[in-house]
Amino acid sequence: MTKLAIIYHSAHGHTEHIALRVLEGAQQVEGVEAHFIEAEEMATHPHDLVNFDGFILGSPTYLGGVSGPFKSFMDTTGRLWRQQGLVGKLAAGFTVSSLPAGDKQSTLLSANRLGSWSGLMAQAGHSASADSFVPGDVKGARMFGRNFANTLLRVNAKAQRQETAEA
Repeated sequence: MTKLAIIYHSAHGHTEHIALRVLEGAQQVEGVEAHFIEAEEMATHPHDLVNFDGFILGSPTYLGGVSGPFKSFMDTTGRLWRQQGLVGKLAAGFTVSSLPAGDKQSTLLSANRLGSWSGLMAQAGHSASADSFVPGDVKGARMFGRNFANTLLRVNAKAQRQETAEA
C-alpha cells in the first residue's frame, strides 16, 4: 500500500476544509492509504515522515508566507533533510488566502525551496465561514488529491521495478 500524508495547518478552518477535499480525492485512488495530519501534531514526531511515500502540504497564506505553526513544522524536519531521509519522496503543496491575490504564490514557493512547481490555490472570503468556497475551488481540491495520489502510485511502481531489476 502506498502511504500519503496530507499535512496541514488551519487557524480558522478554511485550509482544513480544502485539505479535507484533497483527502477525499486521494481516497478515490485504490492502493493509496491517505492520512490526514495536523502540522502541529507532525512537528512533535517529524521522523514519522519517513514512513510515507508522499506528502501534500497545506498552509494558509499569512503575509505572503506559510503560517507560523506550519513553519515550525517545516523547521522540525531539518535533521531529516540533512540526513537525506526524505530522498525519493513525492511532495506537493496547497494554500488558502482570504483575498484573491493574497501572495499565495510566494507561500507555495516558501514550501518548495526551488520554486519549480506551484500547487493548488484557493480563496476563502474574508471573515467567511470555513466552508464558503466557490464550487471550483472545492472540485479543484478533490482533483488535486486524486491526481497526486495517482502520480504517487506511478512513481512508486516505477521505483519498485527499478529496485527489483537492480537486485
